[in-house]
Amino acid sequence: MIGSGAGHEPDLPGGAQPWSAGVSRRRALGLLGVAGAAVVGVAEAVRSRGRIGPRPQIVAGTTRSVERYGEQAHRTGEWWLPPAAGPRPTVVLVHGGYWRPGYDRHLEDAVAADLAGRGYLVWNIDYSPSSRPWPATLADVAAGYDHTFVGEHAARVDRDRVAVVGHSAGGQLALWLAGRPRIGPSEVGTVHPGYVVPALAVGQAPVAALTLAAQQGLGGGAVAALLGGTPAQVPLRYAVADPVALLPTGIRTVLIHGRADTAVPFSQSEAYLAAATAAGGSCRLAEVPGDHFVHLDPRTEAVARLREALDRW
Repeated sequence: MIGSGAGHEPDLPGGAQPWSAGVSRRRALGLLGVAGAAVVGVAEAVRSRGRIGPRPQIVAGTTRSVERYGEQAHRTGEWWLPPAAGPRPTVVLVHGGYWRPGYDRHLEDAVAADLAGRGYLVWNIDYSPSSRPWPATLADVAAGYDHTFVGEHAARVDRDRVAVVGHSAGGQLALWLAGRPRIGPSEVGTVHPGYVVPALAVGQAPVAALTLAAQQGLGGGAVAALLGGTPAQVPLRYAVADPVALLPTGIRTVLIHGRADTAVPFSQSEAYLAAATAAGGSCRLAEVPGDHFVHLDPRTEAVARLREALDRW
């Protein structure tokens, strides 16, 4: 567990990556064609290591069930049901992609399969991209989390052992879910009577500090696209959406990040850790080897750290 470091490199246009499951290879190659020789070199290096995304290794007895959690276009999720019966510790999984169109929950299939095979009930959600007007993305994620407790397999949810886990932009959304009880009335994400507070929040290379991320220009303006403006233009939206602004959460929080990450700089997790610590919260930061996408591969130390966090209820 650590607390220093920074640095990032430019992303592909729109925050896309050629190994993203939600982006076709044809589209990815088109993006690479305009991204510049340096990015092409990085992409080819990744491709040469076979890092197009691991296939999910599904344990015998694991089942999958797709369910809508609302009428809006992107309000769909997928349950990964472990072989073990009865109420299970539950993971609400939120994918990344800088909130851009073209990414979906299938980025998390390998991790979802791994966790389900280890006995976790997984609810892996899709949500509206930032191309939809504010606050569609956050409203969807709030509704998706709430559906965990009323959906088709709600009876199998151990309500005392629920974790919100997100990678990259999904890390922002997972940390935001942890901070929802601090959101004022009539704002997006306001909690309702009977709201189930998660026991754990895990950010995997998260965009954890939105105001800082906007200043850093992460994702080629992805933060401003999500919120509809800069911190100076829409400060009240940042006050609602930035996980740092919702501290302390009172929830055990674990951040998992690598200094070699060139998509979301390590300084994002450092900033959240510093703010959470100053607010008296329970937050730990684990430094792991590898790039931004090791968090999607169950064979890596990054995902081993996720499992370690989940094992400590």
